[in-house]
Amino acid sequence: MRTPLVMGNWKLNGTKDSVTALVNGLIEPAKAATGVQTAICPPVVFLGQVEALVGDAPIAYGAQDASVNTSGAFTGENSPVMLKEFGCTYSLVGHSERRQYHNETDEVVAAKFKAIQENGLVPVLCIGETLEENEAGKTEAVVETQLKAVIDLCGVEAFENAVIAYEPVWAIGTGKSATSEQAQAVHAHIRGWLASQNASVAEKVQILYGGSVKAATAKELFSQADIDGALVGGASLLADEFGAIIAAAN
Repeated sequence: MRTPLVMGNWKLNGTKDSVTALVNGLIEPAKAATGVQTAICPPVVFLGQVEALVGDAPIAYGAQDASVNTSGAFTGENSPVMLKEFGCTYSLVGHSERRQYHNETDEVVAAKFKAIQENGLVPVLCIGETLEENEAGKTEAVVETQLKAVIDLCGVEAFENAVIAYEPVWAIGTGKSATSEQAQAVHAHIRGWLASQNASVAEKVQILYGGSVKAATAKELFSQADIDGALVGGASLLADEFGAIIAAAN
């Protein structure tokens, strides 16, 4: 049985005061949801603050991206070794905003996935199609290609210690969301395609849905057989809303 995982991606948002209020507001919902893994991905500058605020509460945290390099003359990068030292469990990799705004190719994403995992963090691989690709019927081909890049470099067994987040690009920050049936169909395809590589890995890997997830839609999404939780964007910045999503996964 796969444990649900609800993860918040705060993106480039937050102040010292808002981070304090948000983390404090999530502690009780996380404690109450004993059957759910709760996690947050703040901007990296707040990791030390999050580490102190979380304490022994059942809230894991991670970075929104990590470098392929662990140290050296790489100005502005964030080493997975350093992220681990701050208590990170996870790092997102391949988010559509990284792919779009930083020109990260599937090969770059795969290299980052490898570096994240080799240095003791759990990579959360973000995959998904654009609106144009969706309308052209290319969703399945796109997610297969994005997964294959990681498998070609790391092997399918790498997903024994990784998370997949399916995020249709057309649903991120737009207010649009795939229906629970649409999301389930893609999740089932992802799991089935992985099963063709390794059935045991496919059965165990958590596959999250992301894309304008809200408390009102969470319960129906989580009722689907292959949806193991959510990677939540804007709603994760609101303690009550995110707490309700965590509760829906419990």
